Amino acid sequence: MSFPVVNLAIIFLILGNLAASLSDVAVKLLNGEVSAFQYIFIRQLFSTLVIYPLWLKQSKQKRKLYSAKLNLFRAHLIIIGSGCMVIAITHLTLATANAIFHAAPLMMLPLSILLLQEKLTIKSSVLSLIGFSGVIVVLRPSEFELAVVFALVTTFTIALFNLTAKKLPTEQTVVSTLFWTSLLSLPISGCLAIFHWVPLSTTNLLFILASATLVLTYNGLAVASYQRAPANSIALAENSGLVFVTLFGVTLFN
Repeated sequence: MSFPVVNLAIIFLILGNLAASLSDVAVKLLNGEVSAFQYIFIRQLFSTLVIYPLWLKQSKQKRKLYSAKLNLFRAHLIIIGSGCMVIAITHLTLATANAIFHAAPLMMLPLSILLLQEKLTIKSSVLSLIGFSGVIVVLRPSEFELAVVFALVTTFTIALFNLTAKKLPTEQTVVSTLFWTSLLSLPISGCLAIFHWVPLSTTNLLFILASATLVLTYNGLAVASYQRAPANSIALAENSGLVFVTLFGVTLFN
């Protein structure tokens, strides 16, 4: 793997984490006024509609769904992770929630060995231990509550979602991957949303749509990144999001 390709993959991840951090800000601004299931369904529906024209412009071969089971699995990882994320961000500070979310690279390293048979380097191991220590410092025992459990579940789904991108067939483009994962998440998220539907204000709807756009951006950049380079070479770049979310937390939420 040449250095420029790895470097490009890292840049993609940093930009993706900026988008993800802004999405978290939008969710925080919802302030628990919208149910998690309703948020997920609207976000995924909007994502599907946005991607559809891009997907349609592709050739028939590129529009095809490859590895249906894997795409279905990744779609439901989004549902589980997003639902837990909304609860965690609503009840924790942005910094605390994201300190846990950004432990995903720590989970990705052992998972990459188990699922992808990648080799763990000494450098990655040392940096991961430093990262884990940072999470413990931020997570003080007094901060531990049920919302932390939801944040940990989100972290695990992020790690699995990113790693399984390596298993996606090369014939399936990033646009098709985003389209199919969004579309396949609608049946379950729609059924759950029906039973937890509340009236939406225009402001909250705009926050959800903004979050959808930003999450879509992150997912696209993450897929492009992890398809280009080994997970253990770039996963630590996910921690760039901690810098962004800390700045937003201090500036916008005191």
